[in-house]
Amino acid sequence: MPFYLLMVLIIWCMVMSIRTIFIEEKSKKKFSMENLIWIANLYATILIGFALIYLLFELNHYVVILDSGMRIESNFFQQLETSFYFSAMTMFSVGYGDVSPVGIGRIIAAIEAFIGYSLPAAFLIRAVIDFEQHERRDV
Repeated sequence: MPFYLLMVLIIWCMVMSIRTIFIEEKSKKKFSMENLIWIANLYATILIGFALIYLLFELNHYVVILDSGMRIESNFFQQLETSFYFSAMTMFSVGYGDVSPVGIGRIIAAIEAFIGYSLPAAFLIRAVIDFEQHERRDV
């Protein structure tokens, strides 16, 4: 039961973070340190959330990632480190290939990669919409 509760909580946090993209800001500044921190926080939330999902599966004896073709059977901190590393490589690139997903981990990794690749487009679309709304108000 705690496994499912933690999984729902992690997913809820990530969804609420992504939801902030679609909330209109009242700030008139388009490029600010506040926006940069907001973007970094959003990426960190998604990266940490997926790392914790991989870790939860591994701690419950489901094999979801392999490190150099071998199951991660070392201590908790090694599993945590590998989960964070794999999450970062999946979110920001196509990965190095040293850590690979298996089983349900492939579906989770595909979802994370999709989110990682679509966030920049969502930021761009949001900036264009905000700019157009600002231009309409000034006319």
